[in-house]
Amino acid sequence: MTKNELLCWKCGASLADVLLPLSRLSKCKSCKCDLQVCRMCKYFDTRVSNSCREPIAEKVTDKERANFCGYFQPSDSAYESADESANSGKASLESLFGLEQGESNLSGTDANKAKSELDALFGLDNKKSE
Repeated sequence: MTKNELLCWKCGASLADVLLPLSRLSKCKSCKCDLQVCRMCKYFDTRVSNSCREPIAEKVTDKERANFCGYFQPSDSAYESADESANSGKASLESLFGLEQGESNLSGTDANKAKSELDALFGLDNKKSE
């Protein structure tokens, strides 16, 4: 990929053959998702109010569906930021639970022990013997 090449915000497919400016009806030929969506816009930013850095844009509730926003400008980094966002969320969860990236929480025996402790806590092991 070269810089300034538009990629689908959802699947990362090249949009070189899509006519610009994107229309509200533009779809990715690879995954068939809408392209004139907040997630594809250069103003999309989850860290700000309404997830939009354009302060006077109307509120859009579904950031992944086509809309009529007049401030829409396609971003050449929409796919990268979506991928980074997912990875950063996963990394945050793993650090919250004290795991190294990609590390599994329990081995087989630990998992069985944890399951029996949960069964005992909720009285499930007593019901098996009745």
